[in-house]
Amino acid sequence: MRTARILAGFGLAALLSVPASAADSQSREMVERGRYLIATSGCNDCHTPGYMQKDGHVPESEWLTGDSMGWQGPWGTTYAANLRLSIGQLTERQWLARARGSFRPPMPGPSLHAMTDADLRAIYRYVKSLPMKGGPAPTYVPPGGPVATPYFDFTPKNLPRQAAAQ
Repeated sequence: MRTARILAGFGLAALLSVPASAADSQSREMVERGRYLIATSGCNDCHTPGYMQKDGHVPESEWLTGDSMGWQGPWGTTYAANLRLSIGQLTERQWLARARGSFRPPMPGPSLHAMTDADLRAIYRYVKSLPMKGGPAPTYVPPGGPVATPYFDFTPKNLPRQAAAQ
């Protein structure tokens, strides 16, 4: 009788663990999908320091930690956020709303807007799978404001007179 109870207990435990294993597998697949989207959508180009200069050869442990290199243009000076910190503080629902919102240049907001909710959820889950690391990026500087960091200048130059006057 005791053996039957023990076997029944093991059987019940095995049955209860099957859905968890399936859920774990789906969760891992979602995280891997998010990693793939991050790697192929250009997120690291700006949100990972030195990524472009090193032709993408940056350890994954350094991905998405933001950058203090500014991007300056008529909009002011913007910085690529530390996504581990910014997304790390959001719920999935908040992330979806944020991803559908507006962004200052040069963030390619239309690229995020074109993604499906499933893609955005995968990105969220990948970023959430990473440990928090680094500090926040510098804050936005309005046009003409003092910029204390290095920056790329995206101000159009040598425009035809007509375009410059518009």
